[in-house]
Amino acid sequence: MSKHWLLSSPIGRSLASLGDYIVFITSVIAVSLRKPPQWVLIRDQLYEIGVLSLPVVGITGFSTGMVLAAQAYFQLSDKGLASATGLMVTKSMLVELGPVLTAFMITGRVGASMCATLGTMRVTEQIDALKSMSVNPLRYLVAPRFIAGLVMMPLLTIFSCLCGILGGYFIAVYYYGMAPTSFIDPLPVNIELFDFFSGLAKAFVFGLIIITISCYRGMTTRGGAAGVGRATTNSVVICYSVILVANFLITVALNSSYAYIEYFAS
Repeated sequence: MSKHWLLSSPIGRSLASLGDYIVFITSVIAVSLRKPPQWVLIRDQLYEIGVLSLPVVGITGFSTGMVLAAQAYFQLSDKGLASATGLMVTKSMLVELGPVLTAFMITGRVGASMCATLGTMRVTEQIDALKSMSVNPLRYLVAPRFIAGLVMMPLLTIFSCLCGILGGYFIAVYYYGMAPTSFIDPLPVNIELFDFFSGLAKAFVFGLIIITISCYRGMTTRGGAAGVGRATTNSVVICYSVILVANFLITVALNSSYAYIEYFAS
């Protein structure tokens, strides 16, 4: 009785879903490494995830950079620290806002679409039809999205950061009248490779989170059209929540690792 109650409780269902999700990730990685999907499938997903996301990612990064520059200049100018505006914009975009906001945009544009597409295929029995034709659904449907997502998320994050820095430069120089050298000169001195690679590491992990959660929720959809809607909404909410928690954990881990390396190197 207690075992049945545990399995039927929200905690039990959550733990069971977590276990299924881990098995799902393991299976996708194994399928991708053992026999990668056809290039044409990966190419289509690279275009869908990467190229078609450039406008929304660029707008998000550019507008965020403008807001950062406006706030930084307004807060620092009366303290004689206006020259730090470029550094604050660049550091914030590279380390935090670039990866997180890009992940949010990709979740809304790509993750929801993936979940809805796979969920519709599940409830209309198209995935079962693939199995009946001896086609592995993970290799045909999930692996191309998985590989393309891991490749494109860091690239989209770099693009978002560049747009953010450009937006900050535009506002600081052409709106507030800041000297271009004051914006640019502090960057080579204070921006380190650690900042760049920490942002890429976050982007890679966020891509893994978005693709796997969205595909998992799509592949496990039940309940017809209403179930597809619920699965899509849940996948977006779960992705947002996991991204925020993962961002904190990765930040703490990277900063601690960097501090230890600096300590032993000295």
